[in-house]
Amino acid sequence: MRRIISSTYITLDGVIEDPAWTMPYFDDEAAAFAGQQTDAADALLMGRRTYDGFAAAWPNMDESDPSTGAAYFNNVKKYVASTTLTDPEWNNTEVLQGDLIEEVTKLKAQDGRDILMYGYGVVTHALVEAGLVDEVRFWIHPVLQGGPSVSAPLADARTTLTLVDTTVMKSGVIVACYRPAPR
Repeated sequence: MRRIISSTYITLDGVIEDPAWTMPYFDDEAAAFAGQQTDAADALLMGRRTYDGFAAAWPNMDESDPSTGAAYFNNVKKYVASTTLTDPEWNNTEVLQGDLIEEVTKLKAQDGRDILMYGYGVVTHALVEAGLVDEVRFWIHPVLQGGPSVSAPLADARTTLTLVDTTVMKSGVIVACYRPAPR
């Protein structure tokens, strides 16, 4: 069975939006860790907002430069959970139609490597609550950004996580890897 891995850049005050603040911390060490994630994944899963942001950015990046990651992101299989997206223009994108939990359960049962998610919004939250996310990785950046925090849209729910690994980078970024606790 495939695993779903959620990978989210987050500030110390819980901001995940507009992650331009991550760039000063994306050094060789962070690139190597990110590369390990993408090497282990043969698909991406995202909601509409993440899709819109990624589809606006990645196709414009130089695929011939391996340091950009553009070749991976533009060519990997992408699944988008959306009730409004009907004709995705980004290469190799499939819109999940029907019940999100049922569709993702089917994806997990397929042969393949990890399915990678970026960000932590309503789609990730719904999948964590349904027990479909196998690992949540928060890349905690030493930044106080201000603005809406990740918990704002999820305030009415509680999910307990168990810490399974940490990676501390020289830049001060800490990647905390959690698994949802058994229910």
